[in-house]
Amino acid sequence: MIRGDGLLNHDLMPDESLPQDQCGVFGVWAPGEEVAKLTFFGLYSLQHRGQESAGIATSNGKKILVYKDMGLVSQVFSESSLEALVGHIAVGHNRYSTTGSSSWRNAQPTLGRTASGTIALAHNGNLTNTADLLEMLRSKYPDQTDNEITGGNTTDTAVLTALMNGDLDHTLEATALELLPKVQGAFCLVFMDETTLYAARDPQGVRPLVLGRLERGWVVASETAALDIVGASYVREVEPGELIAIDENGLRSSRFAEVKRAGCVFEYVYLARPDTTINGRVVYDSRVEMGRTLAREYPVDADMVIPTPESGTPAAIGYSQESGIPFGHGLVKNAYVGRTFIQPSQTIRQRGIRLKLNPLKEQIRGKRIIVIDDSIVRGNTQRALVAMLREAGAAEIHVRISSPPITWPCFYGIDFATRAELIATGIGVDEVRQSIGADSLGYLSKDGMVAATEQKESQLCTACFTGVYPIELPTADRLGKNLLERGSAAGVSDADAAACNPGPDSELNALVSEAGND
Repeated sequence: MIRGDGLLNHDLMPDESLPQDQCGVFGVWAPGEEVAKLTFFGLYSLQHRGQESAGIATSNGKKILVYKDMGLVSQVFSESSLEALVGHIAVGHNRYSTTGSSSWRNAQPTLGRTASGTIALAHNGNLTNTADLLEMLRSKYPDQTDNEITGGNTTDTAVLTALMNGDLDHTLEATALELLPKVQGAFCLVFMDETTLYAARDPQGVRPLVLGRLERGWVVASETAALDIVGASYVREVEPGELIAIDENGLRSSRFAEVKRAGCVFEYVYLARPDTTINGRVVYDSRVEMGRTLAREYPVDADMVIPTPESGTPAAIGYSQESGIPFGHGLVKNAYVGRTFIQPSQTIRQRGIRLKLNPLKEQIRGKRIIVIDDSIVRGNTQRALVAMLREAGAAEIHVRISSPPITWPCFYGIDFATRAELIATGIGVDEVRQSIGADSLGYLSKDGMVAATEQKESQLCTACFTGVYPIELPTADRLGKNLLERGSAAGVSDADAAACNPGPDSELNALVSEAGND
């Protein structure tokens, strides 16, 4: 989903590797309800987490039906396709890929056989021990090729699905409880067989997963915003290291690992919807507080505070409130430019920022502008944005970022660029400022960011800012995406892998982030 097929969500420039959203997962157990339509609207509210493909599987207690395709939720499903998905259990998925190529065969939910029936599984996150799991799978089916085992699906999700095939002495629930302690990395799983809905979350709770209650059933979703849209009341988070099962006998919970909480701080900065609540903290409130703190840490005399729509808006509001400088809309966003399959021409690509944003020249001309954004990755977008605002007549342009400099890639589900491509790697703030052409540049401190989340720093993953990874990474030859496509672990050098787990004498060199995400 990254580049190559037009502009996408937060991307302002087609050549910019910005933080890509995660997959969205949704599950429902609700006899008497139109579960396919509930799942459709749940996925619709989670569209920001993945725009590459969408899929829904349903069960009527006897058989599972699946419908999935490439594109947005509104493009994939129609009234007729949803009406055909009958049953009282459903799981759904919005996909954003880096593990496995962008193709229909890798769309989710994935299907597999169990000892007593069928499994449909949806996954948000990224596994770090896929190579080990693949070896387990190959030893289990020594006479079959990888392609035969996974049905041509080349994702870590396909490996998980295939490993869920227990023997006749094991239920799917028992098989999951045996397998999940062996799975490492970030994962939120929503899966089902013909009679039962399941949900599981990794011991660190890297990605959010919540449980909701309907009048006649239960809902599991990536974010609380998805509960709101289907009229479900929030019950609680699915706990890290927890497996939930829901069937005609009600809800039961099992613990497969001890809690080692390390929730992704970037969910608060950018990834989650602002109307979502994570671990008791409303994301919007966190972002406004990040803006307030940023104003205290990096004040500047100016005439107007403007956001980079829409991700910078809450922080810009907070900056304006704290500084007393008026908030304004200096940029107009085209709400209808999302994912497009039409390749822009080179001329359009060079002016690509205007496909999404256009300046309000009358608001900007002659003014000292503070531009608020959530992050800088490669710097291409900010460079183009500053140039566009100068062209519109801004007297001064002061860029403020509501997170610290990103200097490390993510192996738990965010498709950050390699260390060599991250603009803040190896250079100071003033050099970044010169590169993007701003009059001044200020990043929110790590302490300020963490405080705004109202979470304990020890319970957050801040690896993309600090290089401290809460889940141990495997050695270079065991880490990589597209394992099934290449037939072996892919392309991270030993030196790069060493930089991920630095010893006291390690040089923090360019790190190739080949870890993927589903």
